Amino acid sequence: MSKVIAVDGYSSTGKSTLAKALAKRLNFTYIDTGAMYRAVTLFALRENCFEAMDLKACLTPKLSQVSIGFEKKEQGQEVTLNGENIEAEIRGMRVSSRVSEVAALSEVRRFLVDQQRIMGASGQGVVMDGRDIGSVVFPDAFLKIFVTADPEIRAKRRFEELQGKGEIISLEDVKTNLAQRDHLDTSREDSPLIQTEDARVLDNTHLTRQEQEDLAYSWAQELL
Repeated sequence: MSKVIAVDGYSSTGKSTLAKALAKRLNFTYIDTGAMYRAVTLFALRENCFEAMDLKACLTPKLSQVSIGFEKKEQGQEVTLNGENIEAEIRGMRVSSRVSEVAALSEVRRFLVDQQRIMGASGQGVVMDGRDIGSVVFPDAFLKIFVTADPEIRAKRRFEELQGKGEIISLEDVKTNLAQRDHLDTSREDSPLIQTEDARVLDNTHLTRQEQEDLAYSWAQELL
């Protein structure tokens, strides 16, 4: 059994917030795999691959040009693409609206899963969040958490987050984006988002951040 905690679940359920807090509390390393897919999506946007007739044909040969890293900052880890800090740019709707298309490509998934396994195989404690961590990347994770929440609540949280960043967008647009991402994430052929049989479900619809953190921490302590 690996010393990995896998946190999977739907978009805008607070997976990253939970995973960061849990890693800090356990003194584990946090790895945001969703940010890695966002980084590749930004790369694809910059390379105009979405304007190409075939996204896969455009992006796949260029993956060797992609180098993703994490910088430690006072507020936490921030993502870099080929040495450039892209944390702010990958969190907006421009990337959010296309990331599921990129994540559906098997070539991209293999490229990033290989990197994620290297990161998680250090022997030190790791909390990793994404869509397929417990099902594909680390099926032997000692704790698997599947995070979910009511779609209306998720949309409201995401809308408020984007508003706080100054983005001009409607709540309906956010709802549409989340519904599209849910469909793409759960229906793709390669590594779809699923709840594994051994995952513990954390529905945070009516939980505060502290309450969900305390629950996840209690599960980790139970198994450590």
